[in-house]
Amino acid sequence: MTDLTSDQTTAPATEPGTEGAGTDRPTPHGILKSLFGHETFRGQQEEIIRHVWQGGDAVVFAPTGGGKSLCYQVPGLLRPGMAIVVSPLIALMRDQVEALRQLGVRAAAYNSDLGEAEVQALRRAMLAGEIDLLYAAPERVALPSFVAFLQRMPIALIAIDEAHCVSQWGHDFRPEYLKLGELAESFPGVPRLALTATADPQTQRDLVHRLRLDDARIFISSFDRPNIRFSIEVKDNPKRQLLGFLQREHHGDSGIVYCLSRRKVEETAEWLAGQGLRALPYHAGMPTAVRQANQDAFLKEEGLVLVATIAFGMGIDKPDVRFVAHLDLPSSIEAYMQEAGRAGRDGLPANAILFYGLADMALRRRMIDDSGSPDEIKRVERAKLSALLGICETAECRRNALLRHFGEHREGPCGNCDTCLSPVESYDGTVPAQKALSAVYRTGQRFGIGHLIDLLQGSDSDKIRQWHHDRLPTFGVGRDLDKTEWQSVFRQLVARGALEVDHDAYGALRLAGEARAILKGEMKLMLRHDRRRKAGRAARPAAGESAALRQALDAGEAQVFEQLRAVRTTLAREQGVPPYIVFQDTTLIAMAKARPRDLDALSEIPGVGASKLERYGTRFLEALQKADEPS
Repeated sequence: MTDLTSDQTTAPATEPGTEGAGTDRPTPHGILKSLFGHETFRGQQEEIIRHVWQGGDAVVFAPTGGGKSLCYQVPGLLRPGMAIVVSPLIALMRDQVEALRQLGVRAAAYNSDLGEAEVQALRRAMLAGEIDLLYAAPERVALPSFVAFLQRMPIALIAIDEAHCVSQWGHDFRPEYLKLGELAESFPGVPRLALTATADPQTQRDLVHRLRLDDARIFISSFDRPNIRFSIEVKDNPKRQLLGFLQREHHGDSGIVYCLSRRKVEETAEWLAGQGLRALPYHAGMPTAVRQANQDAFLKEEGLVLVATIAFGMGIDKPDVRFVAHLDLPSSIEAYMQEAGRAGRDGLPANAILFYGLADMALRRRMIDDSGSPDEIKRVERAKLSALLGICETAECRRNALLRHFGEHREGPCGNCDTCLSPVESYDGTVPAQKALSAVYRTGQRFGIGHLIDLLQGSDSDKIRQWHHDRLPTFGVGRDLDKTEWQSVFRQLVARGALEVDHDAYGALRLAGEARAILKGEMKLMLRHDRRRKAGRAARPAAGESAALRQALDAGEAQVFEQLRAVRTTLAREQGVPPYIVFQDTTLIAMAKARPRDLDALSEIPGVGASKLERYGTRFLEALQKADEPS
């Protein structure tokens, strides 16, 4: 554990003329510049910080990568006492504490990773006022004994991160969060913040109530992540589709591939490795040491693909994740946005791609039906899944449809999703839908999609003859569409709830919802034409040449960036920390473009605060000088 009594704290800078000329009182802008190396706040950050600094409670809804951590870190350093940050994962605590220590902030984590001697040293440091920001798990903060211990010292504020976990309507409900509402009584007068990136309006209302923040000021930022390109593809050969995507867009990039099962995680990671990619698996069933080693490799190395279940990711701070790919359907839009939002936290271009099919829909619905949840929760989960399926099948701007789920409405196409970049055609699918539904009905709602398509296309199969289905009126009425087109029709009918998959009848389809109205011609049904990709292997970009960097740098700047990245890698390995803890890619890009010649000029680069300037300034200036020397 790092020395808790280290005096390596950077004093917050002042902001003359803002809170009283001639005073040395620290200010939000002073801390932002001196510690974090930035000149201006983003969005509502400054308004939130000043509100909490003055003692107000706040609830912050903002996207992943939207800078929520500054909303409690800055006022936590401005206010007297120690700030408490409730965080759900040890990996997140470790990352954030190390990043703060790099800035010279006295930060620590109180979790199960600590030995008894470390716990006692930390408690002494806390009582001595030597810790500015303390990260702790909700289970720890809810313990009466720990609360009593915290009451012995001044507390600056209490921040509850990933606050959607308190809501039973959220996608990641955690019972241990329920007791956090009691902190209002245990620490009267101490400002409290709840922060999350993924909460629909119902979850927003629920978390405010459960955390007893009904009188808090609500800050809602746009959930949009303009730098992320959202794409959804129908499954054909998902592994090959994934490989093609990586070869086209992300050769040499770090990224996450999500799978639903542990077995699929391991199979996919092994297959990708066999295709020449550096890929590692991650799931809860792996030995702890192996799982931790793979996570550390992903955080500390560049160009590594981590194939994982959703057990991986909440709160992962790695900013240079250039893509997130889903090989299986998530449980809801909230879960999808939480997971996809782990891409591009640094603001550089990133991709989120989802592959799905009819089997995914059936599996997700079966998981809901077979769960032990109360009927009311199942009803909500089915509605959330239906909303996600609607996103998958929409022909409109994908981003607009996603944002609308969170109560946000934007006008016009976004220009950075698959349906905007390659518009999808819609057609009047009423008649094909009627044919499909009729086939389901006339076969007794006892057969799956393969047999139904054979019936519609008039196939002379053994099963068709065995059941005498060649005598039905629907036999051969669908020869105008090929198999892929009929699969699309059936999938879209399942997605909108006009058909259901019977889990107990080996995937048989049965009529549901709007089926009767469609069959009677009482409603017009618009369907989308599935996009068909041309087969063929994509051209591979030059090694290490990621799409994000190609957009940000010209050839000369890219070469300088690679030299700076080499210095960063060396420094990170010397300290055993991820490279982005030293400097993020955005900071190296700014250096490569500006080519600062001295420490003063380097200090003006975004992300270069006083502590990092002192630690690393000379090394990076030497690299910049060497890059400018004639070869």
